[in-house]
Amino acid sequence: MENKLFDMHAELCKTLSDPKRLKILYLLGNKEKSVSEIVKLSGFRQANVSQHLAVLRQKGVVSTKRKGKLVLYRIAFPKMVKACNLIRKVLMEQSEQRHKIFRGGRK
Repeated sequence: MENKLFDMHAELCKTLSDPKRLKILYLLGNKEKSVSEIVKLSGFRQANVSQHLAVLRQKGVVSTKRKGKLVLYRIAFPKMVKACNLIRKVLMEQSEQRHKIFRGGRK
């Protein structure tokens, strides 16, 4: 069971390794959005957004809800955003630490 969990974790990390997918994830946040809303906010082409959303949906990162002809996307598990935010904080701390070392530890 533990090995299966490691495999699933690695697959999820691969899915989220694309910067555009991460941006889409952050743009969704805690609110449902259509493809056209994501296109406007991201500046990505619609075809590109649709492709990335398809991958995110296939991997269970996002889910959809139909509202008439409109398809709304949302993050399937809100803890996913919290996990990504935690990783970003770690990256910022690493960057600050490297910057301090580069400056010779001076403030």
